[in-house]
Amino acid sequence: MFINGKAKQKNTFDAIVIGSGISGGWAAKELCEQGLKTLVLERGRMVKHVEDYPTTNSNIWELPHRGRFPLEVEAENPIASRCYAFEEATSHFFVKDKEHPYIQEKPFDWIRGYQVGGKSLIWARQTQRWSNYEFEAPARDGFAVDWPIRYKDLAPWYSHVEKFVGISGNKDGIESLPDGEFLPPFELNCVEKHIGQAVHQHYDNRKVIIGRCAHLTQPKEVHHQQGRAQCQARHLCYRGCPYGGYFSSNSATLPWAEKTGNLTLRPHSVVHSIMYDAGQGKASGVSVVDTQTKAVTDYFARIIFVNAACLNTNLILLHSTSGRFPQGLGNDNGLMGKYIAFHNYRGSMLATYEGFENGYYYGRRPTTAFMPSFRNVHRQETDFMRGYMVAFSAARTGWQRGFGKEGLGADWKESLTEPGAWSVYMMMQGETVPREENHVRLSKDQKDAWDVPQLITSVGYDANDEKVLKDFLIQGAQMLEKAGCKNINTHDTKQNPGLDIHEMGGVRMGRDPKTSLLNKWNQLHSCRNVFVTDGACMTSVGNQNPSLTFMALTARAANHAVAELKKGNL
Repeated sequence: MFINGKAKQKNTFDAIVIGSGISGGWAAKELCEQGLKTLVLERGRMVKHVEDYPTTNSNIWELPHRGRFPLEVEAENPIASRCYAFEEATSHFFVKDKEHPYIQEKPFDWIRGYQVGGKSLIWARQTQRWSNYEFEAPARDGFAVDWPIRYKDLAPWYSHVEKFVGISGNKDGIESLPDGEFLPPFELNCVEKHIGQAVHQHYDNRKVIIGRCAHLTQPKEVHHQQGRAQCQARHLCYRGCPYGGYFSSNSATLPWAEKTGNLTLRPHSVVHSIMYDAGQGKASGVSVVDTQTKAVTDYFARIIFVNAACLNTNLILLHSTSGRFPQGLGNDNGLMGKYIAFHNYRGSMLATYEGFENGYYYGRRPTTAFMPSFRNVHRQETDFMRGYMVAFSAARTGWQRGFGKEGLGADWKESLTEPGAWSVYMMMQGETVPREENHVRLSKDQKDAWDVPQLITSVGYDANDEKVLKDFLIQGAQMLEKAGCKNINTHDTKQNPGLDIHEMGGVRMGRDPKTSLLNKWNQLHSCRNVFVTDGACMTSVGNQNPSLTFMALTARAANHAVAELKKGNL
């Protein structure tokens, strides 16, 4: 067989990163900063910061359908249209249902963003550290497998990430929700403070805090060096922020990597599979399909980071078969694709509050009040496993009162500018327990447009999830009642798994190669030059928002990979 040596040399890098979203961007930044020539492969189109945010400054009346979709668009996208951020001004950042089909063995809403920056352009930007209560939970409570790391292993990397990203929040002194490197916090409004005081008065294990979020309330020098500016509290974040007021790969990590001169970014690149060299006993590179020309190109590197987002990472690894790995790269134990978990968002409630008629607030604050989990934190104490965070916000109605209200002229319009009564919205973010039957696998007979098998999702709720939901609906209503709220209406959204957009697992970390796929450094046990640091690597899901942990794991793994390369171990 003839090999074009010059062509291979041209396509050879020190490192390849698959995916340019939150974790992929961090892998690129860390590897490039350490001097590695790094290729970042993104299956979607190019999106450049600021210039490729077409609706970022559009007024609602400037949009063709005033921000709403025609009925036929919603009918064509029953999955994407269920996402809170999918609307006329943001739809260009979402994968439409027909663009990358998959097979739902059980109902599962797979929300995706295929472009440079991935879902970092459309994430909700809530950031909380894990504590030892999360890392120790599987071993303590007897589910999944023991995490191979603890909070102390990740704490310095949380700090490393937070300083660069810019996280607003308070030093709250909560053991189960460790403090971080914070910029000044946003503020709770008067009704939220009142509810918090009532909760603190009636419960000694519950504390209300302002949500910690990836927004620059007071940029520091490192953020100015990134070209980012203060958050304007517009809450138009899902359109792309021209100020860089919130963190995204596009505004921060990818430009930082690019200025090192070590970054090569290739959009329109679907990774067909990772190639394995049996003689070397490691991965040699990746095979890529160009989405525009369908041409196939092989790229080579000494280390590979798989950051395609949880389910696509599972898909790529399952499809990377060889004589050594017939079930998928690194899948000696047959567990790859199994133990998928997510966050339970089904519970919510609405209420009203009478009072504080003279109180108001300014701007569109990009976060809410939060309450760290108070169930089963120190020990198992309920008839269900694990717990849930609570988020809530209070707002005053205004122009909505105009619907159906009789009147005419200036006086009528002026009356609508007066804020109405207070309303309160509360929701849960519950931890689900990974189960083997919750899994993804490859279709044997259906492929996508790039000759890759379609993914089959078989992920659902269980009896434990129903108990967690019931507890939240009872406890949430009681807390609002104790705070003096009225007209409390609880609701089970019955939404499908996946709509939380926090899917995790399938390529979990662990201590034992017989029961896990990755070691404590996020390396495949049986293919040490391949690292997985996105949601797929998670052994359990905690109840916190996961993105900050993905970023910290990625920074830690990337620096370990560079150190191992320098030692000649990879």
